[in-house]
Amino acid sequence: MQGFPRFLLRLAAFLPLPVLHAVGTVLGWAVYGISPTYRANLRANLAQAGYPDPGTRRAAIAAAGQMLAELPALWFRPHEKVRALVREASGVEAAYAARERGQALLLLTPHLGCFEITAQYAARRMPITVLYRPPRLGWLEPLMREGRERPNVRLVPADLTGVREVFAALRRGEAVGFLPDQVPGVGEGEWAEFFGRPAYTMTLAARLAERKGIACFLAYARRLPRGAGYSIVLRELPPPLPGETATRHLNRALEALVRECPGQYLWSYNRYKTPKGVRPREENAP
Repeated sequence: MQGFPRFLLRLAAFLPLPVLHAVGTVLGWAVYGISPTYRANLRANLAQAGYPDPGTRRAAIAAAGQMLAELPALWFRPHEKVRALVREASGVEAAYAARERGQALLLLTPHLGCFEITAQYAARRMPITVLYRPPRLGWLEPLMREGRERPNVRLVPADLTGVREVFAALRRGEAVGFLPDQVPGVGEGEWAEFFGRPAYTMTLAARLAERKGIACFLAYARRLPRGAGYSIVLRELPPPLPGETATRHLNRALEALVRECPGQYLWSYNRYKTPKGVRPREENAP
């Protein structure tokens, strides 16, 4: 089952990034036009966050397709060629300084921009362990692992074994990265506001960010116009507000990050869903 998809992905990897992003734009609009559920989620989430304007919506539709179309290049080009797609980086000096002080790095990369390339970029300077959730399509996981596991990049599943590996990497003073806005499973999260609406939010990222000896940064890779490459952006986690829970603190920081580049956030992702086995927010209210 994997042979033909792998062949197609490797073939597509030879296409220039501007071509892949152009194809992705068409793909994004096709899915938006075909799927009423997708269209409704995207529009509702944009409105919830305060972005009902057509310009941001058009950018988000294109960006969602580009996220898929760029995967062949990111997974199956030689590692050095992928890293060369990063044209500029800001905020990385603070992360390097923390590393030199002996601190482990927690790199939280939401569904913003090209989150696939951030780990490969970080691996230029340090080993990084990346927590991932296996895809629903079983045949896709070997391809995903093949594409993501590069020199200095180690993938671990989002289960108890993987979490143990994350803690071990942090104890070694290495870097760890994962998606903090991914909806967790039952028992792995708590309700916290995200753009003014309760969202079931993972507690692992928030709790790790509070630990001593760990420097936490929010990271994303902004897609440059016309497929010119990517700009890596790192932001230090701001201090919490008085009385703020750890999960709300994290979500507030993510909101600020998304506002830097709202057209490239994955607004179609069902961020506000109630996972199976989790009580709806209203039942948890005092």
